[in-house]
Amino acid sequence: MEKTIFELAAELGRTLKEDERIIALDKARAAFDADATVVALMQEYEVQQRAIQEEAVKEDRSEEVLNVIQDRIETIYNQITESESYKRLEQAQNEVNALMEAVNNTITFNITGEEPSACTHDCSTCGGCH
Repeated sequence: MEKTIFELAAELGRTLKEDERIIALDKARAAFDADATVVALMQEYEVQQRAIQEEAVKEDRSEEVLNVIQDRIETIYNQITESESYKRLEQAQNEVNALMEAVNNTITFNITGEEPSACTHDCSTCGGCH
């Protein structure tokens, strides 16, 4: 019996789920979510975002208050993005994005017979098209 496109897609999904880059992303996401410092910073970030929105819609809003809140938001953002758990998550996500782009390029090549326009000609970034 011939497999349908969706059966093949499901098989591809199951295979990708076992790829070391996907597994690393899952682990990095779990570590990020378990990082107590980052969790606290993200909660404060959300509170500050709400505060700036509430201040911005006031008729008698204070630019000074808005600036103080915005500065705090930027500080929190930088603390989050400079954390080791964030950096590992970002790196893992970039690797999965490259994998998915390579998979998509391979599929596109096999459909069209043409190299995808995103081809970098650096085969280390590719799943194979030539």
